[in-house]
Amino acid sequence: MDLKLELIVLPVSDVDRAKAFYEKLGFRLDVDKAASEDWRAVHFTPPGSECSIIFGKGLTSAAPGSAQGLYLIVTDIEQAHAELTGRGIEVSEVFHNAGAAIFQGHEAGDVTHKLQGQERLAGPHPERASYSSLLTFSDPDGNGWVLQEVTQRAPGR
Repeated sequence: MDLKLELIVLPVSDVDRAKAFYEKLGFRLDVDKAASEDWRAVHFTPPGSECSIIFGKGLTSAAPGSAQGLYLIVTDIEQAHAELTGRGIEVSEVFHNAGAAIFQGHEAGDVTHKLQGQERLAGPHPERASYSSLLTFSDPDGNGWVLQEVTQRAPGR
C-alpha cells in the first residue's frame, strides 16, 4: 500500500492574519472558500511540496498554535534563512546540535532534533552534514516550524 501525507490541519485564531503570514512566507494559495459564517477553509502548499496545509474556521477543535514540529526541508539552510528574513519572517539563527539526534520538543515553537539537555550550537553543521543544520520559526499563533537542511537523503527516503 502506498501512503502519502497530503494535508496538515493548522489551528489558528485569526484566519486572515494566518493567510497573510503564509502568503508572505511564499506558500501558494490553493483555496480560500467560505461556505457559511461558521466555516472557512484556506489551503496553502509550500513551494516544491506535495503536502499542503489547511486552516480556517470550523475545521478543528485544536487550540490555536498547538501544531508543533512541522518540518520543511531545504537544500541550503543559509540561503533559506536569508530569503525568509528578506520576506520579513522572524526566524531563529541557523544552528546545529552535536552528536546523534532524537526528536524532542521544547518551548512552544521550538521543536527540533535534539538530545536531552543538549544545547544548540551556532551556525550550520561544520561539515554541512544532511539533517544537521536547522532553523525555527512560528506563525502568528505559535504553530512551530523547523527548516532542516538535507543535501543527501537517508537510504530508502
